[in-house]
Amino acid sequence: MATTSIFKNLPSNFTISEDKSHAVLSVPIEQSDNDDRSYKLIRLSNELEALLIHDANTDKSSASLDVNVGYFCDPESLSGLAHFCEHLLFMGTEKYPKENEYLDYLSQHNGNANAFTSTNDTNYHFGVGPEFLEGALDRFAQFFIAPLFDPNCVDREICAVDSENNKNLQLDGWRLYQLEKSLSNSKHPYSRFGTGNLETLKENPIKQGLNIRDELLKFHEKYYSANIMKLVVLGKESLDQLTQWVIEKFSAIKNKNVPIPTFDGHPLTENELLKQVFAKPVKDNRSLKIKFPFPDLSSLYRFMPERYLSHLIGHEGSGSLFTLLKKKGWVNSLGAYYQGDIGFGFFIVSIDLTESGLANYEDVVVHIFQYIEMLKQVGIQEWTYHEIKKIREISFRFREKYAPTGYTTNLSMMMQKPYPREWILSTSLIREFDSKLINELLDLLRHDNFVLRLSSQSFTGLDQKEKWYGTEYKVEPLSDKLIQALKNITTHSELKLPEINEFIPTDFETYKKEISTPAKRPDIIKDTQISRLWYKKDDTFWVPKANIYVLLNSPLAYATPLYHVKTRLYSELIKDALNEYLYNAQMAGVYYGISYRPQGLSLSISGYNDKLPVLLEKVVNKMKNLKVDPERFSLIKEKVQRSYKNFLLNSPSQHSEYYLDYLTIDRLWLNEEKLEALESIKYEDIEIFYAKLLDQLYIEILIHGNILKDNAIKISQKIEEILQPKALLPSQSIRSRSIMIPKGKKFTYQRDVFDSDNVNSAVEYYIQICDFKNRELRIRSNIMSKLAHEPCFDQLRTKEQLGYLVSSGLRLESGSTGLRIRVQSIKDTVHLENRIENFLYGLQKIIEDMSEQEYQTRVQALIDRKLEKPKNLSQETSRHWGQIKN
Repeated sequence: MATTSIFKNLPSNFTISEDKSHAVLSVPIEQSDNDDRSYKLIRLSNELEALLIHDANTDKSSASLDVNVGYFCDPESLSGLAHFCEHLLFMGTEKYPKENEYLDYLSQHNGNANAFTSTNDTNYHFGVGPEFLEGALDRFAQFFIAPLFDPNCVDREICAVDSENNKNLQLDGWRLYQLEKSLSNSKHPYSRFGTGNLETLKENPIKQGLNIRDELLKFHEKYYSANIMKLVVLGKESLDQLTQWVIEKFSAIKNKNVPIPTFDGHPLTENELLKQVFAKPVKDNRSLKIKFPFPDLSSLYRFMPERYLSHLIGHEGSGSLFTLLKKKGWVNSLGAYYQGDIGFGFFIVSIDLTESGLANYEDVVVHIFQYIEMLKQVGIQEWTYHEIKKIREISFRFREKYAPTGYTTNLSMMMQKPYPREWILSTSLIREFDSKLINELLDLLRHDNFVLRLSSQSFTGLDQKEKWYGTEYKVEPLSDKLIQALKNITTHSELKLPEINEFIPTDFETYKKEISTPAKRPDIIKDTQISRLWYKKDDTFWVPKANIYVLLNSPLAYATPLYHVKTRLYSELIKDALNEYLYNAQMAGVYYGISYRPQGLSLSISGYNDKLPVLLEKVVNKMKNLKVDPERFSLIKEKVQRSYKNFLLNSPSQHSEYYLDYLTIDRLWLNEEKLEALESIKYEDIEIFYAKLLDQLYIEILIHGNILKDNAIKISQKIEEILQPKALLPSQSIRSRSIMIPKGKKFTYQRDVFDSDNVNSAVEYYIQICDFKNRELRIRSNIMSKLAHEPCFDQLRTKEQLGYLVSSGLRLESGSTGLRIRVQSIKDTVHLENRIENFLYGLQKIIEDMSEQEYQTRVQALIDRKLEKPKNLSQETSRHWGQIKN
């Protein structure tokens, strides 16, 4: 079709509007049968592409803008510049110069905002009350039109970036990821440090005679161009209205005709391959990771050949690699996945090892290659591919809504990829089978085409330290023994393809009837001394899914530290015993979970209702008739023991929250008490204990979804029939309680940070306000929490730069209500406490100075948040269950 000069790069399936302000995708956008929203994809004259979403029922509007530039484009001498740009961009614009104008506007109108920087994306997004979308969009757009990059904010935001980096310094996920990057091809930007810190953004530029703000302006001018931006806007307004707003507010973004950044080479070259890296983590974890260099597969979206490999190598059912390694006692978990970026990719096999697995890590590697060899010998199975395809089609067909901000963020990033625009909502679907493509990838899983990384605290003789995080490591060639074993690889008799997945649902009938007003809450349809059944037929979402939540109330579960630990071990053993059988169920969209809590054991079964009763019966039967395997018990006990020890290495902010819970909530135990109790427990103790645990129960059940009332009653009867518990005595009923702090009293609980290498401290400042039953004070506390939230962040984080982690909010416990403020910082706790109290002393004036209109606006925002509806069936179930279990 003919195009004008301003639409010179316009694809043929776009039509230019009459006023030449934009072009519209002229083919329908494929969407789920379950999606009641309407969509329109446009391209502005500056080449910015925007997806507009009309959702008449949304109670939160949102927008996300993704810029196709990330830290791969940092100048080599200025690590973290893209990330710093993301931070400073928020600090005022020519039209809205007040530095917290945007966040304050959102806070007033039930909104929130965030941003992040990755390898090749910088993403900005917000959510806001639907009536205030236009004002939010106007403020948002100005960040990309005329940001101030206020010189007065530069040093503060460098501190914010540095504080964010400090938060990550002792986190193994960040440390090991950076180690992999630092050891990759130094000529590729993958090897860079992307976060930035005080050294890279302040000290080094000064040494080089550079003005960091000037460098930032150059970076922004070079890369922040409309033609590599993707925008998604979701609102209640009509598509025409959303189109008009986007044209009005975003057309002024400059199009600098920036080419999408590309990078030569691959992070893994011959120089990096066939090496083994030994690294020492902060926490006591043992892991093995094999990384194969792969190409960028983004253009193969029709076929997704990598899904075939990840599905089979990562399988956990009978005949799988995981099952063989688990049988040998070598692994706790295993994952296989493709990780792609612009111009390159990796195929990764990641394993959490046991102590024995670490000692036999070369044999673990051999088994991985034996499985790969088996796949090569049996050939590509088209039925397996179509099974994966079918599961994805069912998932897409019944896809439910989720939080608007997450939805717009994901879509704006997806729009940067080369999908046909009409498939932008259905990128999860596999379209075609091509065995040749799968074989080509399978051929890349070779013995001479990988790098091996191992991590364990037991490693000694580590002679090197990674520059940015200080991780100790050493690099060696693979052993001759391992290389020879891989060259002569054969198959293993126990490694086989998975069987046909019997859990894939086939019955999608929804028992739908006309409902004028959905019921607000579930009804009690059965109430005995043994159990109470809450039931609500889905009358809102109309999907062939259901959720069954069961709480087995037992006074034994958390009665002592010893019983607490036994309850945890019991739940872990059940999950371990069920894993192989139920893996296929989870692949097919039917999930289960077992957790432990002060009231007892909690069981959840959710997903397509077609298979739920079968799954539930299997799980409850296993709970009743668990045979504890001594070898599995030893491995799980050791894993639980490590988790308790590793807790000591959590961040100070996590610890401060935990200890506040411990001090104020009944029936919680200290980590050291649980560790001590664990020592003496033997496998025989668990069988004796769980028989007692299940002997006397009060069972609380919620069944919500596409299940008829009679069937719900049958399900509850089946649970009782299997468990056959006696009723609890009235004196044994469990009530959650919290400690009431005497009025006018102040208490300080102080713990040293266990990890001497962690530079952070934290304060959790809690003001208990009233008994939970005091409705009037509880409501006032809620309002005060809302009024304090944005000023607290602005003062303690933005202005005073105490630390990256600053949060405040209402704290609701079973018996009490209060206000909490949490700060993690490199500054000492006395200073943090003083600054928090200084803010609280000034809060009264902030509220007093607030106009009546602003006060009412913020109160209305709180009301709007309270009235937000669940976005999907699981959210509604969780809301009801939260009320029931507490």
